[in-house]
Amino acid sequence: SVKLQLETTHYLQPLTHDSVRFINWQIRIMSRIRVAVIGGGAAGLCAGRHLVSDPQHFEFKIFEQWNEVGGTWCYTEMTGTDEYGVPIHSSMYRNLKTNVPKEIMPFPDFPFHDTDASFVHHTDVLKYLKEYARHYDLYKHIRLRTLVQEIKPTMGKCGKTVWKIVIKDVESNIEEQMEFDAVIVCNGHYSVPSIPNIEGMDKFEGVTQHSKDYRSPEQFRGVNVVILGAGSSGVDIAMEISAYAKEVYISHNLPEPLTCNLPSNVKQVPGIKFASSTDFTFLDDSSTHADALIYCTGYKFNFPFLTPECKVRIEGRRVMPLYKHLIHTELPSICFVGLPFQVLPFPLFHFQIQYFMKTLDGSITLPSKEEMDEETEKDFQRRLAMDMPPTCAHKMGLKRLPPVVRMVYDYVADRRKNNLMHYKAESYSLLDQGHFEKKEVSP
Repeated sequence: SVKLQLETTHYLQPLTHDSVRFINWQIRIMSRIRVAVIGGGAAGLCAGRHLVSDPQHFEFKIFEQWNEVGGTWCYTEMTGTDEYGVPIHSSMYRNLKTNVPKEIMPFPDFPFHDTDASFVHHTDVLKYLKEYARHYDLYKHIRLRTLVQEIKPTMGKCGKTVWKIVIKDVESNIEEQMEFDAVIVCNGHYSVPSIPNIEGMDKFEGVTQHSKDYRSPEQFRGVNVVILGAGSSGVDIAMEISAYAKEVYISHNLPEPLTCNLPSNVKQVPGIKFASSTDFTFLDDSSTHADALIYCTGYKFNFPFLTPECKVRIEGRRVMPLYKHLIHTELPSICFVGLPFQVLPFPLFHFQIQYFMKTLDGSITLPSKEEMDEETEKDFQRRLAMDMPPTCAHKMGLKRLPPVVRMVYDYVADRRKNNLMHYKAESYSLLDQGHFEKKEVSP
């Protein structure tokens, strides 16, 4: 019997890495694996979609702190904290449109609903995610307005890790403790701003905000605005604000200046050297008067619910110790979805979650901790040898997707670089594995 085999394994031989794996496999055939999904955004919904498709092996709950699913795609005028004191998660602004076409954006098994435009408004993405949740009947597995307070690994029977999770109902303030066999962390990575230290900023008397709290351009009418950072949000916000502001300065340290046409009142300047009460001096010692500064400087990885026992380390833009940028090498029943960048996020979630589930149900056998750590370090050192900075520890690329997806992705990146002001007025159709067509659409 299974019970006798478990007892024999437990009492008559030491619990090696392989024997623990064998015991865990036998436990799984007796009961379903209980999985906690942290976050009800795109990644969390994707986890639910795959977990719900295998009820024989898995049962799960999705915990979402907001009052609806969608994660960062849930636009709100509120910034800072909500009426319950919970930090606002979303980084959406009112007029945001996607910077990749919807044709290559969706989950591989759930096409985007029909619209003429390829670069869709954020409300269309939220609609898509809600359709996805309804289609796979996920709402009965989701607890909204539920804040995850603490996640702690404990040792269960036969060396099996049990995750004790403390949750709190945001509205009632009632806490509850639950136990799970595995955890899928999908809390997103666009909610905790990264703000650099700038000499003299304590003296600056103008408006300052991070792009996370930016909502609309009207407040910058007739003033000079410095935007720090020339990534996607920086250039997008600069374009939007330029229709209202007197002057806009995109301050950045890119190796080469942006080569696209910019509005006449938008200028590029180097990074900020120091600030005064009314001015900014840049690294080339030029300076300008400014009424506002918008930090478009990215975000920090943040897992405030993890206890020290989780043994997760964050060094800059690197989360450790993770095998394949996903699975904790010492506690392999927890994973962190969506860390890689320079990818298409929704397809990435789709493949990451299926891989993790196969390690849980025994379809895939993970290497030993030592082997996983060794492979992870080799990957990191390989990046350094390619002159990639440590901030690129999780930088990826598009792989194992249809060739036409990569073709459109690269083509749009080139169009964005050379035609920043108008590239979102173009629409795309995927014809087959190696061909697509482009057309202009009405704004």
